[in-house]
Amino acid sequence: MAKTYEYEPSNIIYFGKDRMRFELGDTLVEGKEETSALTDEEIEAILEIYQDSWKRAKLALLENIFRRFAYEPDTKTGPLSFAFEGRAKLWRDDYERLKKEMKVLSIAIPNGLSGKDKKPPCFYTGMQRNGGAR
Repeated sequence: MAKTYEYEPSNIIYFGKDRMRFELGDTLVEGKEETSALTDEEIEAILEIYQDSWKRAKLALLENIFRRFAYEPDTKTGPLSFAFEGRAKLWRDDYERLKKEMKVLSIAIPNGLSGKDKKPPCFYTGMQRNGGAR
């Protein structure tokens, strides 16, 4: 199966592969595996696995990226160089930040980890008002 690396900026308005690439900063797809952290197939598979939570999918992808690049040596070929350690640190920082945010949200708002979650809140303003009381 061929690996694909595509990015269409106009599609970031939809919760899908292109928006995830945008949020991860993995938009340089012209060089394929040389410049991209993830394949389209990897992103789409994780989005399918975590279809109920955008942030959980993003967390899984960030963890995959920083772990993958943590072991890559920095490379220089002529004027072109890749500092994988710096990229791994950036993605690890994003991972830790999102993980912390999700932990806070899971305590404060159960099932409120994703903009795609459709469940109504347990509590809401005015829930104890009695319209028939005098």
